[in-house]
Amino acid sequence: MPLNNMNLLQVKPDGSARIVDIGGGQNIRQKLNLQGIFEGRIVYVISTNGPITIEVDRNVVSIGRGMAQKIKVTRV
Repeated sequence: MPLNNMNLLQVKPDGSARIVDIGGGQNIRQKLNLQGIFEGRIVYVISTNGPITIEVDRNVVSIGRGMAQKIKVTRV
């Protein structure tokens, strides 16, 4: 994994990142895909207090910290 890759939990509020990989099983990937979260998508982190709140494609989505940890991103 390149040095600039991190998980979504490591992105500070008001930061943007591109999703490069989603770890975990097919159920997690499917749940995230239904919310518009998949590889190549750019997300904007709104809040990291409690669930992670992000904006993706003009939609605000909250996901659990465990799920956010499985999302590998790179800063944009």
